[in-house]
Amino acid sequence: MMTKTEILDLYFADARSKLIDLAAFLDRIERSSGAGEHDPRVRSFRAALSHLQGGEAEKAKAVLLTLSDPTTEPVAVATTKGASGAWPQYPS
Repeated sequence: MMTKTEILDLYFADARSKLIDLAAFLDRIERSSGAGEHDPRVRSFRAALSHLQGGEAEKAKAVLLTLSDPTTEPVAVATTKGASGAWPQYPS
């Protein structure tokens, strides 16, 4: 198992880059016109980000579950050609 220092030495620059990318993504949404804040993807994205604060264990699992469809029954008919990346009903 690696030490915290070893993990920081190995992964910090990559994580820093991804964090800046996420901030730029949110900046673009906030500067743009339209109803972006009401889009379920934005709501789900912000809810997922909230899991990164504090001492919550298994942050990656919490983020994944926030963005995932929790239902277990198959839908009768698909309404789109592909996934949106966020479950539209979370959070309402």
